[in-house]
Amino acid sequence: MQATLELWKSFFIAFSALLPIINPLGSALVFLGLVGNVPAADYRILARKIAVNNVIFLVIIDLLGSTILHFFGISLHIVQVAGGLVLAAMGWSVLNQADSAPVARDKTAGVQVDADDTLATLQQKAFYPLTFPVTSGPGTLVVMLTLATRGQGGGLALNLLRHSGLFLAVVVLSALVYVCYANASRLTQAVPPATAQGILRVVSFILMCIGVQIAWNGLAALLTSVIRP
Repeated sequence: MQATLELWKSFFIAFSALLPIINPLGSALVFLGLVGNVPAADYRILARKIAVNNVIFLVIIDLLGSTILHFFGISLHIVQVAGGLVLAAMGWSVLNQADSAPVARDKTAGVQVDADDTLATLQQKAFYPLTFPVTSGPGTLVVMLTLATRGQGGGLALNLLRHSGLFLAVVVLSALVYVCYANASRLTQAVPPATAQGILRVVSFILMCIGVQIAWNGLAALLTSVIRP
């Protein structure tokens, strides 16, 4: 009974901490802006690949993140500064890009867009930038590293339960990412293009602000450690 409670406690802590950062629905709008208008099947293929990448990526961070940082001598605050700047740059890029033009077959002009080539190009971006940092950015990395070291101790069995709860939360969130990303094309059908572009700009601005905030948190901690008497 205690083992079950520990598993679900770890799950709910991880889920509640990661949900607002990963934000599947909000990230889907950024995903839509980066991918543009492609066939619905392409959204599903990309969504599945991104969801799988997200699980693998976050599990690796959970298991090896602290070791990797220690190996390279990198602190969490440096990760916050560098990752926050990357996220802010991504938000700035989407905020200032031109409206996505629909990808379609122009039969009148006798020109056809090769959908396979478009999908192949997008699949090359499935990890960067669509998985990192759009889906799981530097904020997610910092939270994952914090959760991975939460309450260490208590024996091997207890630690396994905590990591199992964290893994379960990652799987559930990645499933939500798949659902939101796979149905991203429906957003263009349910919302007028001008409204969708307006929402995308707002979300992109928020994404940029989140990146600046993450970078500032890391920078403030670094400055405090330097100027502290």
